[in-house]
Amino acid sequence: MPRKPARHHRLLPVRPLTFSPFARSVARVATAYLVKHYMHNAVQQSAGDEFKEKLKIIGRHSESSEDEEFDGVVQADFAFFDPKPDDFHGVKTLLQSYLDNKQWDLSGFVDLILGQTTVGTVVKLEDDEDNGVFSIITALNLGRYKDHKCITELKEFLLNICHEKDKIGNLRSLLGDEAQKVGLLVSQCVVNLPPELLPPLYDALFDEISWATEDEPTEELRNSFRFKFYLVVSKFYKKNANQKRSSSTDKDEAFVYIKPEDEILHKLSMWSFLFPLQTQQVATHELKNYQLTGIVMAVKAEDISSFRQQLHALINGS
Repeated sequence: MPRKPARHHRLLPVRPLTFSPFARSVARVATAYLVKHYMHNAVQQSAGDEFKEKLKIIGRHSESSEDEEFDGVVQADFAFFDPKPDDFHGVKTLLQSYLDNKQWDLSGFVDLILGQTTVGTVVKLEDDEDNGVFSIITALNLGRYKDHKCITELKEFLLNICHEKDKIGNLRSLLGDEAQKVGLLVSQCVVNLPPELLPPLYDALFDEISWATEDEPTEELRNSFRFKFYLVVSKFYKKNANQKRSSSTDKDEAFVYIKPEDEILHKLSMWSFLFPLQTQQVATHELKNYQLTGIVMAVKAEDISSFRQQLHALINGS
């Protein structure tokens, strides 16, 4: 079933999606910092002058007064496309810290993503000659690609960072015997990508996975998309354990999610574990009691329908 790019032509507000007044403040500060960090990486990766100018526009809005809500809009005509080789540098930039600061075969990982054109989406500005990539989403079968260096290194990384005895066995199972049934759910975007894009982006991914089980040319390929589990590697802000709770609502703010979908995936996960990051911590007053922390989540494929519904409800109600 061929796919046509899903286009979105509208004024999209650029604001962090948050879940409480406190988290809104934290996310606003973190977003401003990460915009600067991403822009620096984009320059280093030669992302293109026009693309960098667009990031600067978003960055200036993100750095609005910390005491005021940003009510402006940025005109952005986003379009969804199948991955292609020309997206290599943009996707690699987005995934630069996917495995924290580990030196690994990231280029090979990006090649796998771009080589799987029937499942996966990149988000760009429509008619953008600079070809800047604003988001990438895909799902890679860990069994299908098990012999690739990047997947071997990714598995080693995950096993090395899991120090929870009650989780390591489950992780070994998904990375080993069950790998043919596991999809590595990879989703990364520039900071402040309008959250309105998230539901159609995830809908496109899971629809494509469903179509692939019917339309791929061989039985082996069709079976490779019949996932039973999804594995997610992400990061969020976790409140330091030594901080005293100041109110009854403090418990709700133990985590500040950088990506709104991660909160839903975390709640739906059959198990998860946290791991420390070497990535530079955002040094701000708002985040002084929080630590940037890695998280690995395992989600049953049967719960994806609920995830999609909850994501729509979260974004439409935000």
